[in-house]
Amino acid sequence: MEQSKNNLIVILLVAGAFLLGNLWFKVSNLEKNQKTTTSTTTEKTDTTAQTTDTQAQKEAPTAAPVALDSIKSLFKEDHISFGGNSKKLLFIEISDPSCPFCHVAGGKNPELSEQVDARFKYKEKGGDYVPPVTEMKKLVDAGKAGYVWMYANGHGNGILASQALYCANEKDKFWPVHDLLMTNKGYDLLNNEVKNDKANSGKLADFLSSAVDKKFLTDCLTSGKYEKNLTRDEQEATKLGFQGTPHFFVNAVPFGGAQNFTTMQPEVDKYL
Repeated sequence: MEQSKNNLIVILLVAGAFLLGNLWFKVSNLEKNQKTTTSTTTEKTDTTAQTTDTQAQKEAPTAAPVALDSIKSLFKEDHISFGGNSKKLLFIEISDPSCPFCHVAGGKNPELSEQVDARFKYKEKGGDYVPPVTEMKKLVDAGKAGYVWMYANGHGNGILASQALYCANEKDKFWPVHDLLMTNKGYDLLNNEVKNDKANSGKLADFLSSAVDKKFLTDCLTSGKYEKNLTRDEQEATKLGFQGTPHFFVNAVPFGGAQNFTTMQPEVDKYL
């Protein structure tokens, strides 16, 4: 009798050990699966975030329209503007000369544009992209539109160049200086050599000397004459719902990012 009792105890102990082992195995696997799921989810989230960030750099989301009076109020003597606010069609460009996507939209840097994204290949290079700034300038030159250029920090190295644009505008040389800055050489100079350093004012002025007098520009830059204008531009850009450079308005309708002018064309055509 005693032997049978001992045998029963051994059997129960073995069975208990088996059940506990099986339970441990299930719990272990469950924890492992949870970690794997979490890891996979995290990886997917990170990839989505990276894709979203890249897309945001290419083409910022378009914000809500603003009051047309707010657009018209930017046509002032101490702003860079052309054509006046009495035109039916008004353009605002919020830009940074050191920003790659501003170069894409500027229409003077096909090399960088194709490096940024194949969809920014200019039409003259066999692509479908129509840079908005060149089309806006055509309409301004034809007397059909008004235009305002404003600075906002979009890449970090465009402060001195933006002051150069203000200085050049003083001599009616905004567009020649703009077009030089927005070339591939201009992009490299601003981001790799000048970098907002006033000590490099002469170097920047030398690069722009074919468009505006070097001494005048050097003196204008070193004096900091237009520093406050850039601060004001950024404040006004924020009020307009600026979300990243470049940022455009066709009258009161915003277009964020280096959008193809064909996207803006239907809105433009309403006022032509």
